[in-house]
Amino acid sequence: MASVKKDYRLTKTQSFMCIGFAGIFSKTVTSPLEVVKIKSQVGTFHSKNGFWQSFLLIYQHEGLRGFWKGNLVSCLRLFPFTAVHLTTYKKIVHLHMDEVGFISQWRAILAGGLAGVVATLFTYPLEVAETRFIVQNCRQPTYIGVAHTLAKIYRNEGLHALYRGFPLTLLGAFPFSLGCYVVYVNLDKLWQEPPFRFTPLQNFINGCLAAGVAQTLSYPFETVKRKMQAQSARLPHFGGVDVHFSGMIDCFVQVIRNNGVLSLWNGLAANTIKIIPYFGLLFTCFEMCKQICLYRNGYIVSPLSYKLVPGVDQSLGPYELKEVKRYLRNGNFGSRESSIGNRW
Repeated sequence: MASVKKDYRLTKTQSFMCIGFAGIFSKTVTSPLEVVKIKSQVGTFHSKNGFWQSFLLIYQHEGLRGFWKGNLVSCLRLFPFTAVHLTTYKKIVHLHMDEVGFISQWRAILAGGLAGVVATLFTYPLEVAETRFIVQNCRQPTYIGVAHTLAKIYRNEGLHALYRGFPLTLLGAFPFSLGCYVVYVNLDKLWQEPPFRFTPLQNFINGCLAAGVAQTLSYPFETVKRKMQAQSARLPHFGGVDVHFSGMIDCFVQVIRNNGVLSLWNGLAANTIKIIPYFGLLFTCFEMCKQICLYRNGYIVSPLSYKLVPGVDQSLGPYELKEVKRYLRNGNFGSRESSIGNRW
């Protein structure tokens, strides 16, 4: 899927903050589409009359605030999810590298899927809270605040309720990874040139295409997962779910029996429309944050352009560059105390 290329001119903290801020910004801007998608998956009354009518009904019943329900908890979830995902991905990739540090594309994609599963395991209760926030009416809320939501679900429904539907994450990871793989192994045929010659625009299109195919293949699993997260006998109208069920398999059966097979893809239009603005904003915001950090680290002349500072070795890391500048400024060219000096 779409990803940002690592730049060693940034510190680990700067890279993490750039990714986090870009994720928060893109999630916040595209939140209305996410709300419509999840309501359609759960099957609330807002989604009964189609995609565009959903926006109108949400606005009529909950106002503009209704389009950003659950966005705060979604943004809070982003940081631990990203941290666990990156750490797990690196460890899995390292285990599958050969003697020269090479890993096949299929293994790399599978590593990304497994890392996503692990990250989801750690942050799943927040995803459940997000779903509960979105399906409730914000003018007559059952849940108020993230901590209150988690505590109330745990107190009334038990710990298992905070992980209801998690096995579907495992099941959905396989078609998701397969979708990514199918797209990426055919990119050279699509563009009629090898991947190392792809431009940033081509890589962006590749990411959106992979996301679209992968999410479409795994969408039925997410639909059932959202229904399981939302349903509760302690909530009005059982959480707004359009079918009642006793478990994961029964949920699939009831959805197909009552609404048809295609209803497993309810909300796909909102999800597909969301892909381009989401990843477009993600990449744009990341690049803006990256430019600010590169300017602060002394690699570029302005945070508004990528014009390089003359005479600066762009292969040096930020701490190395800082040390070099300090010793050049002090005139200590022959110092043996510096690791940089020893290396040079």
